[in-house]
Amino acid sequence: MKKWLTAVNDKLLGAYGIIAFFLLWEMAPRLGWADPQFIPTLSKVLLVGWKLAISGDLYIHISASIWRYLVSMLLALILAIPLGFLMGGWFPGLVRFFDPLFKFLSHVHAFNLFPIFILFFGIGEPAKISIIFWSCLWPILFTTIDGVRQVNPTYLKIARSMGANRATLYIRVILPGSLPSIITGIRLGSSMALLMLIAGEMTGGSAGLGYLLNKHQKFTAMLTIAFLGWAINYLFNWLENNIVNWKEESANPA
Repeated sequence: MKKWLTAVNDKLLGAYGIIAFFLLWEMAPRLGWADPQFIPTLSKVLLVGWKLAISGDLYIHISASIWRYLVSMLLALILAIPLGFLMGGWFPGLVRFFDPLFKFLSHVHAFNLFPIFILFFGIGEPAKISIIFWSCLWPILFTTIDGVRQVNPTYLKIARSMGANRATLYIRVILPGSLPSIITGIRLGSSMALLMLIAGEMTGGSAGLGYLLNKHQKFTAMLTIAFLGWAINYLFNWLENNIVNWKEESANPA
């Protein structure tokens, strides 16, 4: 029994802080520690969220945000990963030529470019997707370049000695070897994309979690955004940890 309780306690150890936060959130307005007009109880926030879910409005906002997130991430992946392979492997000299420019552009905050995106694309989906795309492009690009350049040269020599052509070399050796770094970049880019998604939706539009945040359901939107961000980060952490473990096992065979 004691071992079972210890195992349960170990699994719940990371959740104690969240549970304490939610209890404080529920009790603070009830005990007069916070003004209920500005900070409603957690139960009231969950009730509002349940009503939005029953009416279907919450799903509309979530699906709109997820759609923008997925489209922006997909565009970033389509551009950043092939470009990272070209610069990191096929044409490494391009890194020295373009790296200062890319580093300079990556420090330009996406939200500061929003007026330019509006000028080119107008007020609508393309402008929102553009700022999300810009924010998640650079982490994926830079980590892809680093991942390709950090592949163990011994693996490349062995593959070449066995007659592997360039395509086989990239598919069977370089891609698996650089994948942990790429996953890390996607996770970092995903976090940036989520932040820019909410900021972009708050500036305009008629659907999305950022739009919901501007309405009276602020705390419901905040909880939903936090849960969505946690779920996405958990997914990428799971992928990253499993791939890194695979890489370590292949580097140190038993």
